[in-house]
Amino acid sequence: MAASQGDGFVAFDRVQKSYDGETLVVKDLNLSIGKGEFMTMLGPSGSGKTTCLMMLAGFETATSGEITLDGRPINSVPPHKRGIGMVFQNYALFPHMTVGENLAFPLEVRGMGKSEREKKVKRALDMVQMGAFAGRRPAQLSGGQQQRIALARALVFEPELVLMDEPLGALDKNLRERMQYEIKHIHNNLGVTVVYVTHDQTEALTMSDNVAVFDDGRIQQLAPPDVLYEKPENAFVAAFIGENNTLKGRVQSVNGRECKVKLGDGSVISALKVNVEGEGVQSTLSLRPERVVVGEAAAEMPNRFEAEVLELIYLGDHIRVRMNVCGDDEFIVKVPNNTGGRSMAVGQKAPVGWAVEDCRALDPS
Repeated sequence: MAASQGDGFVAFDRVQKSYDGETLVVKDLNLSIGKGEFMTMLGPSGSGKTTCLMMLAGFETATSGEITLDGRPINSVPPHKRGIGMVFQNYALFPHMTVGENLAFPLEVRGMGKSEREKKVKRALDMVQMGAFAGRRPAQLSGGQQQRIALARALVFEPELVLMDEPLGALDKNLRERMQYEIKHIHNNLGVTVVYVTHDQTEALTMSDNVAVFDDGRIQQLAPPDVLYEKPENAFVAAFIGENNTLKGRVQSVNGRECKVKLGDGSVISALKVNVEGEGVQSTLSLRPERVVVGEAAAEMPNRFEAEVLELIYLGDHIRVRMNVCGDDEFIVKVPNNTGGRSMAVGQKAPVGWAVEDCRALDPS
């Protein structure tokens, strides 16, 4: 889908980008980002998300279209005059400067006096719990500490817009998760507008007010995290966001918002009609593993099938069960650990079922 362009604090209006004059890596982008919003650009490598961020930062020039910041066109404004904070994956700290000097540098460039600089540096360091590290050099800090300093430096001159390009990519899993919450808390406290780029869907869902899912240079869907997960609009978004069962078939009939799809093994499934044109067309059905009911409760569901357990993986709070359902050996069900999932066994037969509204009939791609 094309995102709407309006009177946002940041706006892309019909923006396109080509590096060779022929192939467009960003295609007719219309996107509006509100003041104080945390917007994440999410997508696989080569989808165009980082190019959009670099055009907004001023490090790349749009081939056509216009980018505005707080109502003023910035296509021809150099990066250092846009007043934007930047945080990169590689931290980009000056190794010969102390932490305090790294933070003071953008303030010196802006001609700020020493006492005011010291006050702002202290405030920024306290914001990221690094107040005791002002005298250290980057090489004396861990990766997580360096990332906190990079974040503080982006915020020290109190910009209204901060851009973050895969800032947590170099951190280990536990630290990465902790930093996600810290960045979100800082955003909530400051009210600064953040545009964040990542290929990590969990990161996007955790931190964002809205997520723009990119593929092939276009926004496939723009929505809050819960809407993206619960109501994907096409097969790409359904597959890219979270774990997902996909069943392929042909639309047999349509009745209002509901349709029946016949699968290759002859099974017929009732699904929510989301992105299919009508009878006779191919469709991909999208069904989240946690929406599938196993056991006696499946008898109450409109979609009911006999399944065979092929694999059980214990994951603490739930059991991940791989089953054969409707001829598909890769059908996944997540069974909560407190509902008898541990009593299941490989080779066991069990009824499974799901509601019509939890199964979305999407495009065939």
